[in-house]
Amino acid sequence: MKKTELFLSIFMLSVFIVFAQDNREKGLIVKNFGETFKVEHQDIKTDTSAEFKVIFDVSQSSADKSVVNKYIVTAARFLNMHASEGMKKEQLKVAMTIHGGAWQDVLNNEVYKEKYGVDNPNFKLINELTEAGADIIICGQTAGFRGITKDNANPNVKFALSAMTALLQYQSEGYTFIKF
Repeated sequence: MKKTELFLSIFMLSVFIVFAQDNREKGLIVKNFGETFKVEHQDIKTDTSAEFKVIFDVSQSSADKSVVNKYIVTAARFLNMHASEGMKKEQLKVAMTIHGGAWQDVLNNEVYKEKYGVDNPNFKLINELTEAGADIIICGQTAGFRGITKDNANPNVKFALSAMTALLQYQSEGYTFIKF
């Protein structure tokens, strides 16, 4: 490869990297999580006058217990990407049920660190989501089975009889179900 070809290749790669970085958007509602990308020339336009009500169902966690749960991050991304399109926080209603294999993600830092040797990487995320108005709900049946109580859980987590019950109730209130 000639020097000019090498220079041109490096230049084009750096332009691509800068464009990709410039195309990323920081959180507008959830500041530290849920980075999004601007999408130009959308074929399916976002109805920014609508109210979006969604309930995410999360039953998986990160294999690496020092890494935030990408499925919980999805709620932050949902809020941030719609805010970047011009929707107001009040138009975005978010809830999330957590059960099954994601149970440990709702533990407080003290208990999580005792169990896994690191602070709970989801603790701050859950706090920021609840500050943004999201309901983070632990399945009461999972909580009972795993020994999760109000004393050892993140104080922003709500307890329901079950994930099934919370899903039914939120859906009856017009929330759309999204499973992860």
